[in-house]
Order: sequence, then structure tokens, then C-alpha cells
Amino acid sequence: MAQRVRPEGLELKERLVHINRNAKVVTGGRKFSFTAFVVVGDGKGVVGFGRGKAAEVPDAIRKATEDAKKNLIKVPVVDGTIPFEVEAKFGASKVIMRPAAPGTGVIASAPVRAVLESAGITDILTKVIGSTNPHTVVRAVLKGLEQLKTPEEFSELRGVPVEELRKRWKLPGRRITKEGEIVRR
Repeated sequence: MAQRVRPEGLELKERLVHINRNAKVVTGGRKFSFTAFVVVGDGKGVVGFGRGKAAEVPDAIRKATEDAKKNLIKVPVVDGTIPFEVEAKFGASKVIMRPAAPGTGVIASAPVRAVLESAGITDILTKVIGSTNPHTVVRAVLKGLEQLKTPEEFSELRGVPVEELRKRWKLPGRRITKEGEIVRR
């Protein structure tokens, strides 16, 4: 399971996912407010998502970045991909993520790509089913990434040696040596 991470000492890069403009009609005309969705990550398995609202865009982005730094999680990244296929649903959005062979790249929509690249995942196949609203899609991706576990975590849960699990563990375009190391084919 993904664990919460503190932002101290991490070199986090922010990435703007979406800006939403809202107009309220008042007596003097229209009053605009903005909502920003931001993803932050260090490219080494730590990623977070935040949302900020303000009357001006830069303030909304700043607030969203601060919120994202409060919600960081650690994601298991194995040789540039995820350990196994995962499905997650948030609201009306459903996201399917599959590990991919080396050199595949990040096959994903813009909101999904922002989260995965911020987490440091370089090879993955994804599909968004249902609503493509950036907010719900990003939440679904993060929910899916929180479900991921490393072979070490599985061995601890099942009481099976890590080497035994790694022998049965299949990643596309990779093989596992007798010592349990992952090697590209």
C-alpha cells in the first residue's frame, strides 16, 4: 500500500493539470474565480495532487501546489513501470493501468500522464473509461497507485520468501534472474 510522505528534503516539480474558470453574475457584472488542479512529484516514486481556488490564477496555482505537498504518497516503481495491472474508480471515472515493456513510453491522456510522469513512471499503458473530467481522472489514478504493492510487501503478507514470489512475477519485456534481479530482455 502507498504510504504518506513528508515534503521536506524532496525536490518536487509541480505540473498544472487543469484550470477551471467560474463566473458568478452579480449586480455590477460578472465575478470570476479560478480553480487550479496541480500534481507535484519528484520523479522517483513520490507524487501528490492538490486543488486551489482563488480570484486570480497565480494564487489558485500556489494554493493548489501547497495542497498537493500535503498529500504526497510513495508509489512502487519497478524498472520504470508499475508492478502489476490495476483498476481504480473514482466518481464516474474508471482508469485501467497496465505495466509495459521498456521503450513503450507513457500511453495516457493528459491528466493521467501528468500524474504518472511526476511519479517517475516511464513505461505504462492506460485507459480511461467513463467520465474524462480531469479532477475525477486524477483522483482515480492516485487511488489505483495507492493499491500497488512491491514483492517485498506481498511476501510479508503471505509469509512466502521474496525469491519465490519474484520467480512467478512477470513484467512485460523483462525477465528475473535466479538472484531475483530484474533484467531487460
